[in-house]
Amino acid sequence: MTVTESSGPAPTVTRPITMAIMAMGGEGGGVLADWVVKLAEMNGYFAQNTSVAGVAQRTGATVYYVELLPKPTSDHRAQEPILSTMPTPGHVDIVVASELMESGRAIQRGFCTPERTTLIASTNRVYSMPERTAMGDGRIESQEIIEAAKSSAKRFIRADFNKLALDNGSVISASLFGAIAAAQVIPFTREQCEDVIRTGGKGIEASLATFKAGFDAALASERPVVGLTIGTRPPEVKEDGPDPEFERKAIEDPTSLVGPKLQKCAERIFNDFPSQARYMLVEGIRRCAEYQDVRYAEQYLDRVAQIAEFDTTPEGKLTLESARYTALWMTYEDTIRVAFHKTRKVRFDRVKKESRATESEMVQIREFLHPQIEEITDTLPTPLGRWLLNSKPFRWLVYKITNRGIKIQTSSVWGFTVLYLLAKLRPLRRRSLRFGIEQERIDAWLTTVVSLAGSPAGDQELAYQVCLCQQLIKGYGDTHANGLRNFNQIIDYLAQAAKSADPAKRIQELRASALSDETGAALQQALGKFPS
Repeated sequence: MTVTESSGPAPTVTRPITMAIMAMGGEGGGVLADWVVKLAEMNGYFAQNTSVAGVAQRTGATVYYVELLPKPTSDHRAQEPILSTMPTPGHVDIVVASELMESGRAIQRGFCTPERTTLIASTNRVYSMPERTAMGDGRIESQEIIEAAKSSAKRFIRADFNKLALDNGSVISASLFGAIAAAQVIPFTREQCEDVIRTGGKGIEASLATFKAGFDAALASERPVVGLTIGTRPPEVKEDGPDPEFERKAIEDPTSLVGPKLQKCAERIFNDFPSQARYMLVEGIRRCAEYQDVRYAEQYLDRVAQIAEFDTTPEGKLTLESARYTALWMTYEDTIRVAFHKTRKVRFDRVKKESRATESEMVQIREFLHPQIEEITDTLPTPLGRWLLNSKPFRWLVYKITNRGIKIQTSSVWGFTVLYLLAKLRPLRRRSLRFGIEQERIDAWLTTVVSLAGSPAGDQELAYQVCLCQQLIKGYGDTHANGLRNFNQIIDYLAQAAKSADPAKRIQELRASALSDETGAALQQALGKFPS
């Protein structure tokens, strides 16, 4: 509570309006807080803004905290109040989050309460580091956060305010400001809010357009939908799974989704594979052809066909998942692939769009690389790569050059040329050390799956669980090495698992343990529970 001294016989006790804004770098969280403070000061309020810096998605966004308190009327004289510099759990009126996960963090920190708080959040996601680095699919379901927000706040206003900002050539702070105005959680009109934006130095028209889009989206967020009972919410739209139109075309006519060089592969998918797996197979041949060539896409279909021949699982789930994970393994990350993606025109266009650079402005792109010796030798022809990998002088040389990282400006002639020429080594990939090793691993894995599914005493569910173990192999460097180690330990345990009452369940449990911990400690603990 804030005590304001008055000229009357007793002090007047007034509670300030409290607002916590959670935004990441570059999103204009500070600008939004400044707008709110300026708006209040222009209209007879005391206002204060403080911030506590975060480290973006690694430990949370920066928290900007604003308190607003009306000044006493003209016939009262008062000292300037002492306002708080930090949000207090349970006492925040308005929480504004620039990304859905940040609204979850606000809830976790106690900023949102069902009795008091209006939560305004953008539904776009910027995945956190734990989500990105998880051994398995570490993404937190957006719907879970939305349900938590509904129960934790008095009002929950949501829309993709980031997309609205991008569509109008501005930043998310402007659309969130519009949402704040629409929510009527501060005692100021829309016109007063727009007047504050007009006092800015540049980008005023774009900011006003974005403000309007955010204002309208916030109103629509709470507006009843025709056909629903007043006060209920429309069902949330989930975006998991394939695009429905793409899936329909893949089932009915796969040839319509690929170019001339892949027409024979698409025809084969239509004629030889179950309809449930066609959309995944189409994606697979496109991915493999881009990664290497058409012959590689044909080899991909040959491999999946081995599984499809013996698949009797419901809805062909074994073929579907083998199509998914075979494509992922065959297009493993190497330096050639990384260089290819870094030099694509679509990437330059995307960076320029995201930076909002005009045609008259220059954009520089710098890559921060830290290659290990394996990433270098894996790209070389097998005999040379194996020899250099075991060479102590070469290992020392690589360390001296790369131990502090390498910076390459991709937007310069020299930097682009280096990466472009590296990407052009794709035809030589088949002769590389890594390519040969990975093909042997893929074939051994698929042979195991086929033997489990196709033998007279075959176990389709066990074959399916072994197929899913490919999830463990991802990334590069230590992440890849740890995942491969866990994968091999589970495969080596297969013979022992076959002696148990439910081998498929046991492999499923081991895979879940491996996915929960990159170091392998959880897997070792799970293996220790099972008798030898």
